[in-house]
Amino acid sequence: MNIDLSGKTALVTGSTAGIGHAIAKSLAATGASVVVNGRSQAKVDAASAAITKAVPGAKVRGVAADVSTVAGCKALLAALPSVDILINNAGIFEPKGFFDIPDEDWSRFYEVNVMSGVRLSRAYMPGMLTRNWGRIVFISSESGLNIPKEMIHYGMTKTAQLAVARGLAELTRGTAVTVNSVLPGPTMSEGVETFVRDLAKQNGQSVEEAASSFVKQHRPTSLLQRFASVQEIANMAVYVSSKEASATNGAALRVEGGIVQTIA
Repeated sequence: MNIDLSGKTALVTGSTAGIGHAIAKSLAATGASVVVNGRSQAKVDAASAAITKAVPGAKVRGVAADVSTVAGCKALLAALPSVDILINNAGIFEPKGFFDIPDEDWSRFYEVNVMSGVRLSRAYMPGMLTRNWGRIVFISSESGLNIPKEMIHYGMTKTAQLAVARGLAELTRGTAVTVNSVLPGPTMSEGVETFVRDLAKQNGQSVEEAASSFVKQHRPTSLLQRFASVQEIANMAVYVSSKEASATNGAALRVEGGIVQTIA
């Protein structure tokens, strides 16, 4: 399948590293004009330059804005009033026992992981409906279905994303706009790699041993039996952003290696 998104503008929030960066680079390779986003101008510039280097002829620009805040979303919207493809990828995670999670953490996780996508979808979706074409993709997680006991606050936000995405999809009835969620499983992004390295150090293991042990202990139903790569997640995000995915709407698309055992 040759995915061509020439003439489309795509915004990927939280795309200076990890899954978001892989999605932004992959979208650039399809011909889309890609907007890289992150909180730091230096990181946005570096990520944009990396994509330009990796994808000859890529159309890339960057906007530094903290999408977890109202002010940050307003700044982003002022710089980029309209998009054809919105990838709500910005997110945080942190293993922490339930009884140690203060109210402030619950609020912070909700603002970053949920409200960023709510605010941007509310701003960009009307234009998509008017133009009768658009794609909104929430990067959720299998943790939204299998709430992890080691970070319940994170799982809560990922379930909320699924609810928001499905509800927004109902607003697209009869149009060529789609709203979907992508559900990665454990993925070896930069942030996760740091987490795994810390585990390895704590347990006197190699990084490979720590990664394997984590999947076996915390995601025992995994059929993949390893961490996914960021590119494997990006592949699904790019497909669901494509013109070819026109009949995929309101879906929660799993890229979690078979961890989730239910068929619905």
